[in-house]
Amino acid sequence: MSTSILIVEIIDRVAILTLNRPERLNALNEEIQNELITTLESINENEDILGVIITGSGRAFCAGGDLKERLSHFKGDSTIYGDTMLSRLRRICQLIEEMGKPVIAAINGIAFGGGLEVALACDIRIVTETVKLGLFEAKVGMIPGAGGTQRLPRIVGSAIAKELMFTAEAITAEQAYRIGLVNRVVSEGESVVTTALEMMILISRNAPLAVRMAKFAVNKGMQMSLTEGLDFEASCTTYLRTTFDREEGIYAFQEKRHPQFRGK
Repeated sequence: MSTSILIVEIIDRVAILTLNRPERLNALNEEIQNELITTLESINENEDILGVIITGSGRAFCAGGDLKERLSHFKGDSTIYGDTMLSRLRRICQLIEEMGKPVIAAINGIAFGGGLEVALACDIRIVTETVKLGLFEAKVGMIPGAGGTQRLPRIVGSAIAKELMFTAEAITAEQAYRIGLVNRVVSEGESVVTTALEMMILISRNAPLAVRMAKFAVNKGMQMSLTEGLDFEASCTTYLRTTFDREEGIYAFQEKRHPQFRGK
């Protein structure tokens, strides 16, 4: 299924979402934000889909908010428009972060501003070696408003995050990998989407509930004290012991066969 601005493909139970506004560097206008929200909500409820890959068409992953659309509102209802746009972008990032299945950002080109914030909400980030990434909001009198000030320091540490936001300069794929912002860099001749799909298929061979609980344990634990995080981890393991997939995994190991997980 597809729309003109958001292409959705399902391959091996993995949903590949392609932002499709190449003429605007896949900037996030109102229409594509609404499409993303609706699609992500639908995918989260679809048990047949085991993972999500988000990428962009053309030479960009996502250049952030659509400044052309924003400028058209600047002298009028700019505050209302800005609040609404940020609210939708926060919702997109929240849906990605809280989705009960893994999400990989396959960053094929530039990822700036809100585009990088979307990638920060993903579980894993894979980039091509020529990409540039950055949070440029300080250049226009703003700060990242869709979670960038919170997610980036949790990934790379507060000092590096402050440097990136204060200087508002782009960094290369190599720099992003060195500071732990991205998981993997692929050469220009390779497909970042293919690499992401291969990783997602590898992930999908494992028990879906185990992957979900691992995601939740990490995300929630990062916002808790160590003691609270350990208690939450224990509750997740207790729940998993009651599932069909845990039993199937044990039997498959004993019988030296591949497990047939059901996500139950």
